[in-house]
Amino acid sequence: MKNKEILKKQIIYRATHRGTKEMDMLLGNFVKKYIEEFNDNELQDLEKLLFIEDEIIYGWYFKNSFNDNISNTKVSLMLKNFKL
Repeated sequence: MKNKEILKKQIIYRATHRGTKEMDMLLGNFVKKYIEEFNDNELQDLEKLLFIEDEIIYGWYFKNSFNDNISNTKVSLMLKNFKL
């Protein structure tokens, strides 16, 4: 696994530079709030989640659309329950 601090910085950057303002706000605020609480496995789950396209995450989060690309993990459940 990458150095944990480098991974955290990469995750924060990826969460806040999505390309859409809505996803920047949602994912950026979620990551900033919880990143220090995540263990190594949860950080890896979060990194995988952040490589999913914005449209898929948007539909899953805002429209409750089911998507096989989003694994049912502690991190994804926390994001699903996260409110801005």
